Amino acid sequence: MDFQSITFADVTRHFGRRRVLHKINFECHAGQIVALVGANGAGKSTLLGIASTLLAPSSGTIHYGNSPSNAGAELRARIGVLGHDLFIYPELSAFENLAFSARAYGMGNPDGVVRAALERAGLEDRDDPAGRFSRGMRQRLALERALLHDPRLVLLDEPFTGLDDTATAALRGRLIDLREKRCIVLVATHDLETIDGVADRAVLLRGGRLAAIDDGPGSLRERYRRASRES
Repeated sequence: MDFQSITFADVTRHFGRRRVLHKINFECHAGQIVALVGANGAGKSTLLGIASTLLAPSSGTIHYGNSPSNAGAELRARIGVLGHDLFIYPELSAFENLAFSARAYGMGNPDGVVRAALERAGLEDRDDPAGRFSRGMRQRLALERALLHDPRLVLLDEPFTGLDDTATAALRGRLIDLREKRCIVLVATHDLETIDGVADRAVLLRGGRLAAIDDGPGSLRERYRRASRES
């Protein structure tokens, strides 16, 4: 299956009595990078979890083009996720981690794809267990795993965590490549300076509610502060 947009319609999520998201409405399209910003606890990770189909909304709906969120494995095969928890197998090498994921996605003879991904991550010469890697190295490996199957929808939760300047610049380039491939990219981040100039637009989550951030003058941080005062 394929889709050109993802639409959130009145999406609300409760955990027990605590309301984390309240009537979220917005739409993202192919070829767009959308920055999802806000303080800790604002609901960014929850929104990405719902978009990934790993969480269900308490109410409201999500559509992926014309397909609902319960479209099953065929839909999930078109989604790539990088979360706070990287879920790297520490006893496996970088190659073995990616090869395992490639087989899970049903990719036949994935060695060439895996080796290309390891080169992009700068890990082609590492054959030791991933448990010995730094946080930045594991972050780069997890990103390649998220993109290994050419997803339509890419969901990244704090993707710049642990990256040095070189890896950060490379990730910005990867995001631009994903836009050119007509992917839909949602990036939850606190790193406003790094995502500024890469994201096509930004939205603010505050107290579980969504507010637009204007495209007017000033840096993203300045516009974020204006939106925070007004929301």
